Amino acid sequence: MIFNSSIIDPAQCCQYLNINISNGGPAEFLIMANRYEKWTDDQRKNRIMELRHLRYVIAAVEHGSFSAAAGELGVRESAISRRIRDLEDEIGAALFIRHKRGVTLTDAGRRFLIHVRRALTEIDLAVKDVGAAGRVEHGVLRIGIFASLASGFLADLLRRYNDDHPGVRCVIVEGSPSDHIAAVRRHCMDVAFLTGTPEAAECDVEVFWKERVFVALPQDDDLTVRKRIAWPELRDRHFVVSEAGPGPEIHDYLVRHLSELGHHPSVERCPVSRDTLMQLVALGNGLTLTSEATTGVSFPGVVFRPLATEPLPFCAVWSPRNDNPALRRLLSLARTLSAQDSKTR
Repeated sequence: MIFNSSIIDPAQCCQYLNINISNGGPAEFLIMANRYEKWTDDQRKNRIMELRHLRYVIAAVEHGSFSAAAGELGVRESAISRRIRDLEDEIGAALFIRHKRGVTLTDAGRRFLIHVRRALTEIDLAVKDVGAAGRVEHGVLRIGIFASLASGFLADLLRRYNDDHPGVRCVIVEGSPSDHIAAVRRHCMDVAFLTGTPEAAECDVEVFWKERVFVALPQDDDLTVRKRIAWPELRDRHFVVSEAGPGPEIHDYLVRHLSELGHHPSVERCPVSRDTLMQLVALGNGLTLTSEATTGVSFPGVVFRPLATEPLPFCAVWSPRNDNPALRRLLSLARTLSAQDSKTR
């Protein structure tokens, strides 16, 4: 048991055990609560019932004497006798009949014991439940993503985390970076994995991995013979992107890099999903860009070729005020995997 330093008061005890004082209840609790309500603040400070005193009662019942209970608990017999007497004074009823052979419960003591055991059991369960959450044996982790889970670092991270913490339910939400960051600030989301290093006031941002950028082309495109594609080779090509994320980010990425070549790219925004977008590429409606993780999925009629450009950084965004233990374990694992990934590159 772990309640040595915890304290309770009689009125709280009655409330906790759902005893209605005004309509009557077990006599020992009724008397105790009514007397307690009349005490001054100083009297209350000096007459606090400690949970260890309740443990003394249970030990005395189980062993049949104060001396045997003292031996079991590692305290003096006089301490147990004195504390139980104090408890009886507070309650206003005798809990034990003392005799030469030991002690036996009174009728009031038997009724008192029923409630005490129930209360201590509930407190023990509460401590175990909260402790399990702190050890990440169970819980919920809300994760915002802006990248494919088909392969790559993020997929490996979540797979490893699920293996290490099977009791934690990971809720995955797709969305735009701005929506994710707002949700993280409101603590409606624990962490968001985004591209680049976004400005996120009141949040912590840490880059964990990088991915190469790939060009998605129809399988009969002339550029499929290339092992790598350079930006100048994309100057006069038409691109298709989705209206939803990460389409707007890809559009801005294309404009920024191709404008440096003195060319404004032709980019068409389509109200379609990623899978449908890849079908448009296969049909020859245009090219698109994607991250390395997406190439883990095979799309009929589509070929991926790496773009000769800097790898795209991916970061985690979270609130430093978020005390979800499951989040802390995820970030710790991400740092470990990131360090391992850096060593292998």
